[in-house]
Amino acid sequence: MPKKTVNYNQVELMASVAAKLLEDNKSVLVGTGLPVLAAMLAQQSNAPNILIMYEAGGVGSQASVVPVSVGESRTFYHGIAASSMHDVMSALQGGFVDYGFLGAAQIDMYGNINTTVIGDYDTPKVRLPGSGGANDAGSLCFKTIILMKQDIKRFVKKLDFLTTPGYLTGPGAREKAGLPKNTGPYRVISQLGVYGFDSDTKKMMLLSTHPNVSIEEIKENCSFELTIPVNVETSEEPTDQELKILRQIDPMKIVIGK
Repeated sequence: MPKKTVNYNQVELMASVAAKLLEDNKSVLVGTGLPVLAAMLAQQSNAPNILIMYEAGGVGSQASVVPVSVGESRTFYHGIAASSMHDVMSALQGGFVDYGFLGAAQIDMYGNINTTVIGDYDTPKVRLPGSGGANDAGSLCFKTIILMKQDIKRFVKKLDFLTTPGYLTGPGAREKAGLPKNTGPYRVISQLGVYGFDSDTKKMMLLSTHPNVSIEEIKENCSFELTIPVNVETSEEPTDQELKILRQIDPMKIVIGK
């Protein structure tokens, strides 16, 4: 059979998959870029009453075009509140935020992430943006969803720097460190597949491969041993309506890419 013509790119697929994870009438703290795009897609499709929160203080924005950062004026557009970072972080500490949407440069098998440095901290190969609100989100949101590119340098056995806690060293480690119960990494979405975490071991587990991606390709682009169940699903492709919304949200292709 002839191969189906793909009319979407990897970013659009990842945004579509991530948006479907969000439930209506829930709250989500989003980071700059792909997390914002995915949350806005959810708001205009499957979760119209989602409460989008930005760390600089925008709460409940109804923006029609993706903000270029979490502090840009569109994060306040037709929102519930033009508040402050203090209020948003207080909401996290109070247990009022359901989801955190984050990006990452590195991730390990327990969902710990690095957005600080590549290499030695004092003499790094690359100096990254740092935590921002990522540590707060990963520590205090009930469910953290991480969207990132996957390869062996990003899915690593050991992080170069621990910026944001996942399940730390395994079962019970978050609670021992003083973090709230029933919180932590929920899903990881890469350009290759979707991952969850085993409820017993807290190790990353493959849930679905994206269309035309093999399990072998998944393994080749991961430096640690993934838990791979017997039955692995295939991710849903974006619908035509989702693609239309995404391209309206990001007309300059700032996040989607050319």
